[in-house]
Amino acid sequence: MGDPRTYQPADACSPSVVIGPTARVSTDVRFGRWVIVESGVTIEPGAVIGNHVTIHEGAHIGHDCVIADFAVVGKRPALAPGSTAAAGDLPGIVLGDGCKVGSHTVLMAGSTFGDGCVMGDNAGVRERCTLGERVVVGRSVTVENDTQIGSRTRIQSGAYVTAYVTIEEDVFIAPMVVTTNDNFMGRTERRFELMRGCTIRRGARVGGGVHILPGIEIGADAFIATGAVVTRDVPPRMVMMGVPAKPVREVAEDELLENQ
Repeated sequence: MGDPRTYQPADACSPSVVIGPTARVSTDVRFGRWVIVESGVTIEPGAVIGNHVTIHEGAHIGHDCVIADFAVVGKRPALAPGSTAAAGDLPGIVLGDGCKVGSHTVLMAGSTFGDGCVMGDNAGVRERCTLGERVVVGRSVTVENDTQIGSRTRIQSGAYVTAYVTIEEDVFIAPMVVTTNDNFMGRTERRFELMRGCTIRRGARVGGGVHILPGIEIGADAFIATGAVVTRDVPPRMVMMGVPAKPVREVAEDELLENQ
């Protein structure tokens, strides 16, 4: 990192930028106004931080990251009494090189973002999530805790990715898709042992407004048509349509990921 050191407010070119005493911020980082950088944060060269941004304790911001106005990076969760998410201390968030974080987006501590990820405006990513390289999380998408998302996956505006979901590489999730993980919808103790998110395998495509039930596996290169409700596992390379979703045909050879 180029000349890392503790910044003082005057160094940041604005008295409205507050930098914690143990933060390490490269000298070429550009700040907007009313920015808070807490202790233990590292910001690598080339980063651009917008107005009214908060970067919480222990965060690592990679080279050339861009964080837009009003974003909150590395926030610690405040869990409800009945939350199924694990409590306890979390490490600082990690943003890989070249990540872009939209306006009013909230990214939680304990999550890791690979190089080149893009987080749209108003998106939210909870704690203990791992995102690979060049993942796109669109505007107003919610990604809940303990979720894994593979490299180059794209999740479009307004989708809801519940906790404990696994999405592999090169998956396409269209707008307003809903995933679920609780067949009991918050009632009975039995739900805790049976709570599971879905698994979406490499290269699968999920159309707009699709609903996916808990524990479902969608096979590699499968195609789920718009508006379907997925109530059972989907074989690889299968086109599914309807409510409930039923197999229609196999995905055409020229549409398979391996042929792109």
